[in-house]
Amino acid sequence: MKKGIKKTGLVLALIFFLVNAVFPIYWMFVTSLKSRQEIYSEVPTLWPKDPSFQNYIDAFSDAQFGTYMRNSFIVTIVTSVLVVLIAIMGGYAMARMKFKGKNAVMAFLLGSQMISALTILVPLFNMFSTLNLIDNLASLMICYTVFNVPFCLITMSSFFKRIPVALEEAACIDGCSRFTAVRKIILPIMTPGIIATFVFAFTGAWNEMFLSIMLINRNGVRTIPAGLMNFVQKFDINWGQMSAASIASLVPIACMFLIVQRYVVDGLTAGAVKE
Repeated sequence: MKKGIKKTGLVLALIFFLVNAVFPIYWMFVTSLKSRQEIYSEVPTLWPKDPSFQNYIDAFSDAQFGTYMRNSFIVTIVTSVLVVLIAIMGGYAMARMKFKGKNAVMAFLLGSQMISALTILVPLFNMFSTLNLIDNLASLMICYTVFNVPFCLITMSSFFKRIPVALEEAACIDGCSRFTAVRKIILPIMTPGIIATFVFAFTGAWNEMFLSIMLINRNGVRTIPAGLMNFVQKFDINWGQMSAASIASLVPIACMFLIVQRYVVDGLTAGAVKE
C-alpha cells in the first residue's frame, strides 16, 4: 500500500514538473500561430481559432530574423570549435603532464567561473572599442571562447583522467609518437567527452544575450538573443513575431540534442575502457 502511494506521488510530481517545463513552450508555439487580435483578446484560447504561419513569415522577412540566425550560427560554430580545440589541448596537459603550479592553474580556472561578465564589462568594452571590434562578431567570438574555456577544459581533463595511461604507452611502444597516440587512440575513445564539451560551448554561445546587447549595436550584426529585443517597442510588444522567432531559435538546439544524444550513447557503448 505504501509503495503504491509513493509511486503514485512520484508519478504526479513528475507530471507536475513536466507540465511546468513543457507548457511555456506550448504556449509560445500557440501564440506564434495566433493573429494579433486573438493574442490580445480578453478570453485566452488554448489553440488558435484560425492557425496561421504569418508571424513566422513576417519575423523572417520584416524583422530580419534570418540575419540574426545566420550571425548566431557563425558566432556559435566558431566559438564551439575553438573551445573544443583549446579544451582538448589544455585538458590533456592538465590530466597527463606534471608541472609546477598545476594546482594553482586549476584553482584559477575554477575561480574564474565565479566572475560575472558584469564586473568586467567596462574594461571589455574599452578594449574592444580600442581594437575597433564594437559591432563586430569577432568580439563575441573572443568573449564566448574565453568564458567557456575554463569549464570545458576542466571537464575535458576529467575525461582524459578516466582513460588509462597504458593505452598511450602501448601505442608509443608500437612506434607511435605521443601526438599520433592521442589522435588515433585516445580521441576516438573521448568522443562522448568531446561532444559534451561542444554542446556546452554551443548552448552557452547560442543563448548568451548580455554581451551581445552591449557589444553589438548595429542591427545587421546582432545575434538571436539581441535580435529578439527588437520585437519590444516603446509602446507595444509584438508577441506573435517574438514567439515565432523564439520557436525558430529553439529548432537548431533541439535538433542538435537529438543527434548528439544518439552519438553519445554510441560512444559510451562502443568500447569504453574501465580504469
